[in-house]
Amino acid sequence: MTLLPHTTFSEADIAAFMPEMKIGLLALVNDAGLPHLTLISTLRASSPTQLTWGQFTEGLSKQFIRQHPQVGFMVMTLNKEVWRGKATFTHTARQGPEYDAYNNIPMFRYNAYFGVHTVYYMDLVAHTGRQVLPMGQVVFSAIQTMAARMLAQKTQTPVLNLWTRRLLNKLDNLKFVGYVGEDGYPVIIPVIQAQALDAERVIFAAGAFGDELRAIPRGVPLAVFGMSLDMETVLLRGTFEGVRRVGGMPCGTVAVEWVYNPMPPKPEQIYPPLPLEPVRVF
Repeated sequence: MTLLPHTTFSEADIAAFMPEMKIGLLALVNDAGLPHLTLISTLRASSPTQLTWGQFTEGLSKQFIRQHPQVGFMVMTLNKEVWRGKATFTHTARQGPEYDAYNNIPMFRYNAYFGVHTVYYMDLVAHTGRQVLPMGQVVFSAIQTMAARMLAQKTQTPVLNLWTRRLLNKLDNLKFVGYVGEDGYPVIIPVIQAQALDAERVIFAAGAFGDELRAIPRGVPLAVFGMSLDMETVLLRGTFEGVRRVGGMPCGTVAVEWVYNPMPPKPEQIYPPLPLEPVRVF
């Protein structure tokens, strides 16, 4: 991962994390030691050394963080400023100043159906500081990815359905990858240029954040999180096949083996398909 020179948040960092309209991501480790990415819009820096986020929906991430407290995080603001780092989950609370602050946000204060019921606390380990998303490199990498995708050989294994491929292939949608580092903390890297190579693999040119993408060990499990600005999301996981030339361009590819729908009201595994079971208890 890129250097993490900061061990505290500045006042400017804390202020930048406050708006509701931002992208907050957590990278977690599941029960099998595999990476898991989740969207956490309530992620904030509550002090120079602590992050918090509020739970208002259910999902796998709340289970994973309690069992594996090592966390990677990323915050992206609307003006394309990015912070990434590591933190350690410590505890939860169902009352207190952070609990009150979350439930006084208009989204929750005036919502008759749900509010934040649990606040999660994480101690900061280190972070990158403010980074500006390199949009020139991102756009060029997206064009390279499109060209490589057209020139590459395709497979027909039906892992990614049509909806998932369309979400990944829309150039203004956001994509990120995550993997578990050698120290046990997950790492998040923006790969907005990522697209579906075929119905089984994801491809991304190694232009933007190229040094970090090349540093990912070949063969490691890699999570891919895709989202639209309408908050449609999908989570994939597979094996990183390394960075190699595809159609003459250096690209990383992921052989996808698992697909998950993180969206409410029913987060659920999509691939491999789960067997249908009759409802016996009403």
